Amino acid sequence: MLVSNVLIALAGLALMAVGIWVSVDSGSFLTLLGPFSKQGVQFVNVGYLCIALGAVLVLLGLLGSCGAHGENKCLLLSFFSIILVIYVAEVAAAVVALAYSYFAEDILKAWATESLQNGYSSDVVATTTWNSTMTELKCCGFSNYTDLLGSKFEENEGSLPVVCCWTNIAPCSPAEAERSAVQGCSRHILESLRKHAYILGAITTAIGALEVVAMTVSMYLYCRLDNETSRVISEKH
Repeated sequence: MLVSNVLIALAGLALMAVGIWVSVDSGSFLTLLGPFSKQGVQFVNVGYLCIALGAVLVLLGLLGSCGAHGENKCLLLSFFSIILVIYVAEVAAAVVALAYSYFAEDILKAWATESLQNGYSSDVVATTTWNSTMTELKCCGFSNYTDLLGSKFEENEGSLPVVCCWTNIAPCSPAEAERSAVQGCSRHILESLRKHAYILGAITTAIGALEVVAMTVSMYLYCRLDNETSRVISEKH
């Protein structure tokens, strides 16, 4: 029981770290999401939920350790009940994340197209983000160069970004971009999201398994203490 509670406290710290990471990373993208920022807030909320659950897990690790060491039935039952509530909350968060994963590509395509059309070249955050993304990944637009046709960038510059042409020299005309056939950034972005989702999923699965073990052990100790108390009372009578 003591070992499992130490692991729960460490798992809580790990969950808090993941929640902070998600929240900090996602916050910089809310402006970029534009009209789709409401959907993005849901992902940030999941990060805040991880921080809250992690903090509670750390406290529960201490609570369970005290209950096990002092053989306190009240603390053990409280520990079991709170862990059960947290476990249910984590399952609910996993269901929400799973539901969003099914149409994540559609959401990304919607805000990416809007950002490229209206934010790129006119908004500092959008411009910096897309410039670094397209330069580092050697891609153009979200799907391809057509995402930038008729955009504010094309209106202001009179051409497409140089990364959309294989020559990488300005000006980059739509005809040259079509011949260059530079791929869009969608595949790279989705692969990165899946990689991070796998990491988050592995951590939450491990924490969930640890919580099940902790609930089982705490209930076993509670029942054993309850039986010992009943035996002592019966012997006195």
